Amino acid sequence: MKPFWVLLSLCSSLLYAQQGKDSSPLAMSEKELADSIGVWQVTTEFLNTDGSVAKVVAGSYAFEWVVPKRVVMGKTAIPELDMAAGILFYINEAEQLIEMVSVGKDGKLWVMTGPLGQNYRTTKPFSVPEGKERQLRFTRYNVTSSGFESKMEYSDDGGSTWAPGNHQVFKREG
Repeated sequence: MKPFWVLLSLCSSLLYAQQGKDSSPLAMSEKELADSIGVWQVTTEFLNTDGSVAKVVAGSYAFEWVVPKRVVMGKTAIPELDMAAGILFYINEAEQLIEMVSVGKDGKLWVMTGPLGQNYRTTKPFSVPEGKERQLRFTRYNVTSSGFESKMEYSDDGGSTWAPGNHQVFKREG
């Protein structure tokens, strides 16, 4: 009987240790939203097709809750480019998606969608002046409590290959 109680105690300890450390896709996306709250200083490197840096600009992002654990609103600004945009970042639990929408002064609405629990989102294909269909992919990585990196890539072949677009480094303010 003694080994049974030892095993039961060990299992109970493991279950207790896992409480608060939910690694379900929904919990991971809820954490991503929560981690985005605050003000961020951001350095954006616009990249050439070979990955070399074409231009570097500084800007900011700021996020706050609209609906806790589900909807975040934000704004971004890059003064050097006279660019500003409004953002909604949200979980669509019914569809098992995490989405971000952004619109700037040009009125173009960008919708970036990815599966819950993942660090990437893509846009639907859209037409570009060269007559091609393009798609964007945004990936978040190197995540810490005080910062993270993001890369934007684009595809002109339905997602078979991806070329570099930009690289961003987010540093939490304060």
